[in-house]
Amino acid sequence: IVRIKMKGLFKSKPRTPPDIVRQTRDLLVYADRSVSIPDLRESKRQEKLSELSKNLRELKLILYGNSDAEPVAEACAQLTQEFFKGDTLRRLITMLQYLNLEARKDATQVVANLQRQQVNSRLIASDYLESNIDLMDFLVDGFENTDMALHYGTMFRECIRHQIVAKYVLDSQHVKKFFYYIQLPNFDIAADAAATFKELLTRHKSTVAEFLTKNEDWFFADYNSKLLESSNYITRRQAIKLLGDILLDRSNSVVMTKYVSSMDNLRILMNLLRESSKTIQIDAFHVFKLFVANQRKPSDIINILVANKNKLLRLLADVKPDKEDESFEADKAQVVREIVSLKP
Repeated sequence: IVRIKMKGLFKSKPRTPPDIVRQTRDLLVYADRSVSIPDLRESKRQEKLSELSKNLRELKLILYGNSDAEPVAEACAQLTQEFFKGDTLRRLITMLQYLNLEARKDATQVVANLQRQQVNSRLIASDYLESNIDLMDFLVDGFENTDMALHYGTMFRECIRHQIVAKYVLDSQHVKKFFYYIQLPNFDIAADAAATFKELLTRHKSTVAEFLTKNEDWFFADYNSKLLESSNYITRRQAIKLLGDILLDRSNSVVMTKYVSSMDNLRILMNLLRESSKTIQIDAFHVFKLFVANQRKPSDIINILVANKNKLLRLLADVKPDKEDESFEADKAQVVREIVSLKP
């Protein structure tokens, strides 16, 4: 009996959240070494990777809780603080491709959750990323890696919740890559890239307005030719919807006024109104009405509208949402009145 009691005395202490983070960091360092020195014993390597997977599951459990227990704020704060003290995030992101699928999913959820965790009312992930901003270069290029794109995409979207990070991405050349990613042949990755692009252009109003004002010439030229005039129906549909969200946002009013003063832009919108897809027609109408409502229409815009008056009125008569929508009908009646009253 005494022996059993003695054994009980030496029970290992339960690990605290910071312990688990520290151990995870050590395992990531080991995994990293074993990638660069492949002759480390394979059985040992597998054992360490399986330990790493277990740790990631535990970190996820602490941050998200489960059906039996809600997450504990104090444990989450301790975990977050320890996580951003060292280079755990960098190691986890760069080692992700060497983990198995379950561990990748857990790691992605851990990284996503940590972007929202506050320590002493501060989002410390934001400070960490500001000092390690090159991680965003790594994540954005991850869209080209078919196996990893959805994991990297989720992480990237969570990181641009921080205004400072979104500003970095918008001011870099990375924005241009999304015109290509949105049209990748893999449907899931293309959809993920489209969701990320939308987040980038709508979440941080002042940063987006500043970006568009500085870059409107090349940005809208690319947006028109690569997205609105794409041969891919889904690309056109997503692009016209997002364009409406951007231009109808009050913080982008200066950019909107410039957009609706361009003849090329009007021509593209009139073509989209003629699409057979009802969804595209309706989203195109919401942008087209801005051209008509503009009180300072340039004369060439007025002349195009007048020259196409009958065609436009016939087109608009056919644009109807599936469900009855009073505000849409009111908008349409107003646009029709404006067009009818135009003089060359």
